[in-house]
Amino acid sequence: MGWIKKVCILVMIQMVLLVECQENDDFNTSDPTVMKRLTELANHRISAVTSDLIHTQVAHKATFCVTDPEEEWNKSFNYSSNLDFLSKCITQTQGDLAQRLCSAAELKFYFTNFIANTRSAASFLKPNRNCNSTTWVSGCEPGWACTLGTNQPPTLTQSQQIPVRTYNCQPCCEGFFCPQGLTCMIPCPLGAHCPRGIHNALTGLCDPYMYQLPLGLPNHTCGGANIWADVSRGGSMFCSAGSYCPTNTQKIPCFSRHYCRMGSTSETRCYRLTSCNANTTRQNISQYGCMLIVGISVMLFVFYNCYGKVITIRERRYARSRETAVKSMKESARAQARWLAAVETIRRRAAEISHSFSRRNIILPDDLQLGDVSGVEAYPQEQEIEEFPEHVDPETGDRDHNEVKVKHIRTDTQIFKYAYSQLERERAVSGVSSMTMVSVMRKRPTIEIAFRDLTVTLKQKKICLLRSANGEILPGRITAVMGPSGAGKTTMLSALAGKTVGCSVSGLVLINGQVESIRSYKKIVGFVPQDDVVHGNLTVEENIWFSANCRLSAVLPKVEKVLIVERVIESLGLQPVRSSLVGTVEKRGISGGQRKRVNVGLELVVEPSLLFLDEPTSGLDSSSSQLLLRALKREALEGVNICAVVHQPSYSLFNMFDDLILLAKGGLTAYHGEVRDVEGYFAGLGINVPDRINPPDYFIDILEGMVKPHTSTGVTYEELPLRWKLHKGHPVPPDMQRTVSGVGVPATNANSRNQENLEFMHNLKYRVEALLDVVGNTLFKPKDLSRRQTPSILAQYRHFLARVAKQRLREARIQAIDYLILLLAGAFMGLIAKSRDENFGAPGYTYTIIATSLLCKITALRTFSLDKLQYRRERASGISSLAHFVAKDTTDHFNTLIKPLVYLSMFYFFSNPRSTFLDNYIVLLCLVYCVTGVAYTLAIFLEPGPSQLCSVLLPVVLTLLSTQPKDSQFNKILTRLCYPSWALEAFIVSNAKSYHGVWLIQRCGALLKMGYNLHNWTLCISLLIATGAGCRVFAFIGMLALQNK
Repeated sequence: MGWIKKVCILVMIQMVLLVECQENDDFNTSDPTVMKRLTELANHRISAVTSDLIHTQVAHKATFCVTDPEEEWNKSFNYSSNLDFLSKCITQTQGDLAQRLCSAAELKFYFTNFIANTRSAASFLKPNRNCNSTTWVSGCEPGWACTLGTNQPPTLTQSQQIPVRTYNCQPCCEGFFCPQGLTCMIPCPLGAHCPRGIHNALTGLCDPYMYQLPLGLPNHTCGGANIWADVSRGGSMFCSAGSYCPTNTQKIPCFSRHYCRMGSTSETRCYRLTSCNANTTRQNISQYGCMLIVGISVMLFVFYNCYGKVITIRERRYARSRETAVKSMKESARAQARWLAAVETIRRRAAEISHSFSRRNIILPDDLQLGDVSGVEAYPQEQEIEEFPEHVDPETGDRDHNEVKVKHIRTDTQIFKYAYSQLERERAVSGVSSMTMVSVMRKRPTIEIAFRDLTVTLKQKKICLLRSANGEILPGRITAVMGPSGAGKTTMLSALAGKTVGCSVSGLVLINGQVESIRSYKKIVGFVPQDDVVHGNLTVEENIWFSANCRLSAVLPKVEKVLIVERVIESLGLQPVRSSLVGTVEKRGISGGQRKRVNVGLELVVEPSLLFLDEPTSGLDSSSSQLLLRALKREALEGVNICAVVHQPSYSLFNMFDDLILLAKGGLTAYHGEVRDVEGYFAGLGINVPDRINPPDYFIDILEGMVKPHTSTGVTYEELPLRWKLHKGHPVPPDMQRTVSGVGVPATNANSRNQENLEFMHNLKYRVEALLDVVGNTLFKPKDLSRRQTPSILAQYRHFLARVAKQRLREARIQAIDYLILLLAGAFMGLIAKSRDENFGAPGYTYTIIATSLLCKITALRTFSLDKLQYRRERASGISSLAHFVAKDTTDHFNTLIKPLVYLSMFYFFSNPRSTFLDNYIVLLCLVYCVTGVAYTLAIFLEPGPSQLCSVLLPVVLTLLSTQPKDSQFNKILTRLCYPSWALEAFIVSNAKSYHGVWLIQRCGALLKMGYNLHNWTLCISLLIATGAGCRVFAFIGMLALQNK
């Protein structure tokens, strides 16, 4: 063993004394000058030999347990501070000390046999030249040593053969130990206590070394120490806890206000506020843990409250500015109403006078002039125009009503005044005529969708969800898609929006007459899903503002964004609940109808040119539905192409649509035209709507087959799609020409056995094609044709960061519970697994890795598992996935920094290891960073249930694997691949570095057994950080590739 050879340096050092004694055969032990000179000379030679041997091959082989050889050997064998034990031994042996020291061969023999019996508590050595079955002198007994012959000079470098040492056997000197089976002495390291043994008449042992006197030798007495080994076998040699040993022959009890660990060479002063009595083993620093947790709690409390106060103050200031603007606009509106009423009164009075005196010229009196109406305040229209002047083209001199100079508008109050003044103008114009409103509204880029023979087939089961659909949806019009359940309404919407996954789409979809991918226009295409996919822990206004900030044009000024947001909130009737949380299933928020309107508002606020809505009126009452349709009507006046799936609309709501697509079962089109012509078309087929029956309900019931049409033409509901194709002249599929009953039913194979054999291949092909579709949509991005420059990734990152910070702030109670659980775990682990010197605290660190990994993984799962639907919607609309991921990870870094402090505030101060708090914090910080990345991967690739199960099992299983014996190469490789192995090694290495002197064999033996290296601390930390970063990259790739399933 390399570390054993390192100990062999000892013999070379100590043999210097032999040379010195031979050079001074006539020394006088009673002369203190001679003794002092010999001692100093020996110490000088020992230091010189130690320095010469630092960089030798022997020292290099022991680097796994020695970081700085010179420092380690100085702390273990540098006796220059006190050489009294050496002087006493020289006196005791009558100058024969050098003849009794072990040679290099004897040291090698001792440690080789010692390591061979590491699992045994026995201290016996194998037979050798001096101690065997035929020759056994008293010096072979534990605690005794002999000298060389007078004619046999000692040699410092003799390492091949054990010299004959059987003369003048005596008890081992104090400060030395003499192993059983060897007849030489070895100096005890620093931190050891090696006095002469005392015979205990009751036990028959030599205290404190626990060996017995040999039988048949009445003159044999107790000698010195007999073994230097680990604590389990040679603990009697260690300086006991509660005392310190400045030399290897002196033991002093610790004084009050000090503590002494086992193997200490000096006493350590206790910290303030700790209780340390005399003979204290370790200081009780749990008070500092309590102080730390109180400090962390206060810091978190102040942080959360201050941050919350800042947000609250900003929101109140923002709301106050809005209220001021609303109040000003209301006053202006009342003044305008009074002004208009006065004008109307004057006109009516003038008309009466004109009627009475039609043949005379009437001059109105001064008190009836329009500009000076008594008691009526003139409406400050000119003042408003001056405050918000319209843009004038410098070339033509024409006024552009769609562009406004807003450079001078800076404060929130001015911005809101501008926004509400514009809304009042739009409201006033809309009350005059629709044509006037269209002329003043800003036109958007138009998108016209045409589809030819559009067919959507489910790949796995070869079922047609939509079949041979032909038609177009036009800008500036609202198209309703209706039909019975299972008719393919949502499928048609998804196919036109490019959101079909796992289905094969055939036919043509033309955008503005060109064959282009709809994803090329995703920045100006809105899609409102059937479910209300909104953030429940944000307010209505925050949800809408986030969508506006990330999806509107980056060059659009804030004034225009405020106008757009306020227009959407006003048009959808969300003004009363704009500051209310949307709410979740667990926490009640706004009503279901309001939530549905927020779902629509997220798309209206981005000013799309094409808008798809999947059942936007489901769950809404009649008034809320009409409010929503009026908002969509306004969007249509700006040239927006709107297509919505609706269920059972009222007749008044039905007439608000412009066009209708009526689908029958099997995805076949039964009607596609204007709403006003649908009753006439079905009347031409002999299908008349009965009185007091809602036409759309009646048509859907017919297509469902629930109502049999009363017609003389004999048309059945199965023939309606065929009649429509013949009416429009569209090509009719051959099977529809042969039979109508088979519409929408997949063709069956005559050979059912072959069909069963091919089912597995079809399923496998479906899964592969679905995965390729997802990967293709992710990697191959189409050309952007929307001509809208959305905010950069950095700008979106800032918006995401602000949103996630608000969400975390509103989850402060959950965060507090997480910290409390982690705090209790640290306290329990610290109390259960006290840091023991024998194993460098390995059990406690093992429990720490399991506890922190499990708890931090469970909490990190919430980062990406709770809002997968929201992410999919945002990503489909063109919002950056990178900004989304990095912002969440950045926010979680706060927990990564705080959680190790919370845990260590209990664990460290209860277990009280020798390593520093900073070393433990760094290791635990890197561990939490690593397991957080692993949790991201589990949350993204797995569903919530399996991800939680894996988060519980992985830390336990991997930690158990990391603590298994590394007997085989396979176990060693498997262990090195587990992240708990790196964390455990870093913990133990940081703790083992604090053990010196008499602990050297214990440290080297433990590290050798566990396969650890003191130089691998930085490597372990780097591996933990690299694993955390790698898992984050892998999780991000998975989020891009697999979130469209």
